[in-house]
Amino acid sequence: MMSHPSKRNPASSSRGLLGNYRYLCKKTKLIRSMEHSRARKKPQDMRMVSNRKTKLSSFPSEALDANPPMKKAKLADPGLQCQSTISSASEPDHHSVVTALRDSWEVDSGFSESSPPASGRSSPCLASGSASVVALDCEMVGTGPGGRCNELARCSIIDYQGNILYDKYVRPCQPVTNFRTPWSGIRRHHLHNATPFAQAREEILAILEGKVVVGHSVYNDFEVLNMDHPGHMVRDTSSTRLLSRLAGLPCGRCSSLKLLANKLLNRRIQAGRRGHCSVEDAQAALDLYKLVEGEWEEEMERRMRDDDEAAPQEPAFLSSDHYMQDEFWPDEVLTDGL
Repeated sequence: MMSHPSKRNPASSSRGLLGNYRYLCKKTKLIRSMEHSRARKKPQDMRMVSNRKTKLSSFPSEALDANPPMKKAKLADPGLQCQSTISSASEPDHHSVVTALRDSWEVDSGFSESSPPASGRSSPCLASGSASVVALDCEMVGTGPGGRCNELARCSIIDYQGNILYDKYVRPCQPVTNFRTPWSGIRRHHLHNATPFAQAREEILAILEGKVVVGHSVYNDFEVLNMDHPGHMVRDTSSTRLLSRLAGLPCGRCSSLKLLANKLLNRRIQAGRRGHCSVEDAQAALDLYKLVEGEWEEEMERRMRDDDEAAPQEPAFLSSDHYMQDEFWPDEVLTDGL
């Protein structure tokens, strides 16, 4: 008597397909993000090398003639001169590239010009670099019933040296019902000729793309901008235990920017009746970040390395052809084909 073939469980097959599909999607997103970051980093490295070469070419000629007897001796012997020319042409400029990449990460004092430096150290962070770090702060007004809805009214972005990259008033999409002037510093006349929100958002996203964004409670700013930013490229000074520990505050609570600036920077911000200034707040957040930058970046690098090690291993199959085997087809499809 012939034995009937064992029936496959459609539910388990579906679960297997779904799990494999989710894994492939996650892996594809990870690979694309890594390729995108590499493509973005390559032109930046080339610019740094070209800047280094420009600096080397601008040195005075006296520095090149530091050893005139040796130079004359080389010129006196044509064979040595020819050999030197060939060796210099064939030798790769490896030292210049390494020096340029190393010097490009060095920062003068680690603090913005308007902030009194608490230490004279340079930034030890090789992952971010000064060119890829910006500080963001937004001021919001209330719209809707009772002014409960947050909408953007001003946005400021500064670079690592404290230079203002963006500072504009933004016209909300809905009528303002509460200007929140004691906190936002926004008054009615500020929004008369303000930039429309859609245009401002495009300009802001273009600046923030590929940058490490520093801010205080910066996820509130991301929410009002209706944007997402990679978590490993966000430095929120309100939630890091490094600043709380440095200020002698409990690590479990989110300290205000005003308190941290007063304790760690000896700076009074958000004072008076004029309300907050987004440039001033962004500057304070940036200087707080610089106080613990080295330790913070090392912690982020260690965390990302641990996440990579904990990532799921690649399955045995290498292509989607694996799914063409009969065991992955539902029973009703196989039955209809008979």
